[in-house]
Amino acid sequence: MTICTGLLGWPLGHSVSPAMHDAAFRALGLDGRYDALPTPPEALAAAVAGLAAAGYRGVNVTIPHKQAVMPLLDELSAAAQAIGAVNTIVVGNQGLTVLGRTVSPALTGDNTDWLGFLHPLDARGFDLAGKSALLLGAGGSARAVVYALLQRGLAHLTIWARTPTRATDLATHAQSLSPSLTIPQFPNSPLTISPDLIVNTTPLGMWPHVDASPWPADLPFPAGALVYDLVYRPQRTLFLQQAAAAGCAVQGGLEMLAAQGAAAFELWTGQKPPLEVMLAAALAALVEAR
Repeated sequence: MTICTGLLGWPLGHSVSPAMHDAAFRALGLDGRYDALPTPPEALAAAVAGLAAAGYRGVNVTIPHKQAVMPLLDELSAAAQAIGAVNTIVVGNQGLTVLGRTVSPALTGDNTDWLGFLHPLDARGFDLAGKSALLLGAGGSARAVVYALLQRGLAHLTIWARTPTRATDLATHAQSLSPSLTIPQFPNSPLTISPDLIVNTTPLGMWPHVDASPWPADLPFPAGALVYDLVYRPQRTLFLQQAAAAGCAVQGGLEMLAAQGAAAFELWTGQKPPLEVMLAAALAALVEAR
């Protein structure tokens, strides 16, 4: 039986996930596929409710559904609960018969974004313990990044968002997960701090709006900071170009995409996919889409 997986989001024109996951299925010799499932917000509930009937083993969830999907699920993993956002749904108990009747498959929400986020930092040997970070944005992706940073012992966090109330809400959430975390009160100017890590969790700069950046052109980058953009299309965003020109080390979002996808793939199939194959397929899809 074909292992059906996919991606719920709106819109999905930027995604290279189908190419990445299909390559993993081929590399492992599995009969599987990964479908792009463009789903506007008003159709989300029906799409989620219909996953099992349509034969899906699981799906990823992306912008703008990572938080909206949570009440539609039967269960949440510990990570998804702590983060407050879901990027992976696992359809379980498929075909299970109990007392002569077929049990409806449970929909479990999980989050692999935080694992994906940490992968390139670990590969660099970047130690977060006792360090400081500046977070740009306060949405679902930002919550996963905060969770990841706290797992590695971050000491100081500054949140910079266009909507002060969202920044305040995220700061309160982060403090609840780690009471010892130091979080200056919003608003804060990046000019007054020197973070070790700067992370863009907003979609600013994502294709096709490649001329946008979350960083003001006249604002200097802190010397010595590692600048990380979760956006992966284009690979080198304007934000990363600005940072590199200022002498900062930079990290794009493609490695995170592959690593979070590999973790989701393992949840759906029980098999660990070759990360290098998924990364190469994602890169090839990006090059083809230019």
